[in-house]
Amino acid sequence: MILLHRYIAIVDRINRAIGRFAMYGIFALMAVLLWSSISKTFFTPSLWTLEMAQFLMVGYYILGGPYAIQMGSNVRMDLFYGQWSTRRKAAVDIVTVFFLLFYLGVLLWGGIDSTAYSFKYGGERSPTAWRPYIWPIKVTMCFGISLMLLQAVSELFKDILRLRGEEVPTHVV
Repeated sequence: MILLHRYIAIVDRINRAIGRFAMYGIFALMAVLLWSSISKTFFTPSLWTLEMAQFLMVGYYILGGPYAIQMGSNVRMDLFYGQWSTRRKAAVDIVTVFFLLFYLGVLLWGGIDSTAYSFKYGGERSPTAWRPYIWPIKVTMCFGISLMLLQAVSELFKDILRLRGEEVPTHVV
């Protein structure tokens, strides 16, 4: 059980730090969108703003996802869940987390394959006029999905500890 506690502490600390950093990505996204509006209104429209905004949004979402799971901020169908005891919630979460782990595993497998393809053929580029390289966002996605997998396992371990009646590590503020 000490290993479970240690794993939870390490993964939660890493995902908290990355998630807190990723939160500020919204400001970069706002700056790009503001520049896009200004350049379209007063100057020649910039070619790069739409794709850059999309890339920033992917990074913001995918790197903030594990932190959202850790904080319990993810969307949950709360028809009955809110009324259940902590132990019952933990038991249901143990079952449902395996669906998440399967989904993330398939997503990571496809992401790694797609990233390898991008590197193998000399750097895949977007077919737009700006033509940025695609590999940085693919690497970011693989990294974020890996972090999400680690966090899902951390949540599984927390639920196991709850079912055993043990103390579950709380969020580091």
